[in-house]
Amino acid sequence: MLTMLARPPCEQAGFRVLSRSPTIVALVFLLLSIIVIIAITLIQINRKEVLSPGLKYGIVLDAGSSRTTVYVYEWPAEKANDTGVVSQTFKCNVKGPGISSYGNSPRDVAKPIDDCMKKVKEKVPSNMHKNTPAYLGATAGMRLLRLQNETAANEVLASIQSYFTTQPFEFRGAQIITGQEEGVYGWITANYLMGNFVERNLWRTWSHPHGAETTGALDLGGASTQISFIPEDTLKTSNSTLQVHLYGYEYSVYTHSYQCYGRDEAEKRLLASLLQNSRDKSKIDNPCYPQNYETVLTMKHVCGSLCTQSLRPANYNQDQLIHFRGTGDTALCQEVVSLLFNFTACNDKEDCSFNGIHQPKVKGKFVAFSGFYYTVNALNLTGQFSLTDFNSSMWLFCSQNWNQLQYMLPKFEETYARSYCFSANFIYYLLVQGYKFSADTWPQIHFQKEVDNSSIAWSLGYMLSLTNMIPAEIQLIHLPMNPSVFAGLLLFFTALTVLCLIFLVYLCIVSRMQKNIGHVDHVLAAE
Repeated sequence: MLTMLARPPCEQAGFRVLSRSPTIVALVFLLLSIIVIIAITLIQINRKEVLSPGLKYGIVLDAGSSRTTVYVYEWPAEKANDTGVVSQTFKCNVKGPGISSYGNSPRDVAKPIDDCMKKVKEKVPSNMHKNTPAYLGATAGMRLLRLQNETAANEVLASIQSYFTTQPFEFRGAQIITGQEEGVYGWITANYLMGNFVERNLWRTWSHPHGAETTGALDLGGASTQISFIPEDTLKTSNSTLQVHLYGYEYSVYTHSYQCYGRDEAEKRLLASLLQNSRDKSKIDNPCYPQNYETVLTMKHVCGSLCTQSLRPANYNQDQLIHFRGTGDTALCQEVVSLLFNFTACNDKEDCSFNGIHQPKVKGKFVAFSGFYYTVNALNLTGQFSLTDFNSSMWLFCSQNWNQLQYMLPKFEETYARSYCFSANFIYYLLVQGYKFSADTWPQIHFQKEVDNSSIAWSLGYMLSLTNMIPAEIQLIHLPMNPSVFAGLLLFFTALTVLCLIFLVYLCIVSRMQKNIGHVDHVLAAE
């Protein structure tokens, strides 16, 4: 019979101490690994910074009938509901006439534009030049030139296209926009600047203003005029209704553009009608010109436009000189201005403006800009005022002689100063007899030039619409640790945790085995 000897008590105590030390060390490393994994994960998630991808820029050239204006816009690159929150950052008026005046010399059209584009290059960061889209939109002046001489219009646009191939910007084309587009873009601009589309909330984010009403837009250019608003009954659609999608909302906008009813072309039609009805073709009285004012104009200036083509005399000679003399007869001026409109074509229909054009009843507030603003400003009016105040200011202004006007106007330029009386009478008939604004609804019109240093012009609305097609950039996320470092640390401490767990399991098994062996030894020793 074999006899197994039990370990001495001191040896058993020493073994237990040695077996506990690895267990304690493994537990410490396990806890530390778990703590580190949780800590670096929380830091990486909670301490990350969402950085804005910065600003994007866009350039729009507003090629109007009388001049070209260059606008630079900027907006956050991440955008809001697919549309950029755009602001005007720079404006430059191109010297000289509008691009439609270069029909006979299209190669010369780019030279005055270049002076403004040099300034634009300084305003847009150089690293953004190649990614900055540039657009040229031509309005009624070019629409008329295209109808009159399509080849000349195409050559003007081709010359501009060629010029921009030498520029660092991403030029997306020169195009002639329609009258409806011009009208609805003006409406977009007005409502955007009035804060009717988006506003900053308490959390400093952009949101749609609750219960915001839209504002109608009245634009008076040199060759055309536009009216745009959301009518009372939006279910009735017509050829003049456009669907606009901005900041996640749909709008049904009535808009109509009246060709040849811009300030400049309308006045030429007046002069041509005075010429047609005058016995002496070389010397003509103009009741809308100030008293004591005289000027000499060419036959081409008066009758060279498509708008006055039907009023040309049989023996038309574009170089013939015509002498105009101002009489300052306000009553007669009103009479001849009213003849520019065909009010009888509406047959007393309420939903008709003039010339038989369908128009819903005007509703709500309106903003009148461009030529509307400049005319009432010359009358020493601005903002909102009554129809009575407008009429009294108009009569007072029209009664002044030429010498007195030079001291009345804030900025005196002969070409504009001589025509303000005509413009005021034209605006009266357009708004009151045409668009049907009454003494009650007239104060709803706000005559203004800009809002928060941004011009009210179709170009901003054009840029807002285009940002729907310009992809937003993904927000940049700045993490406390480099992703590869974070992944490495996470992998290391996870592996350490697993090893510690395996080691602890191993020690647990060994400890169990040792206990079993000790129990057997004790039993055998007892036997």
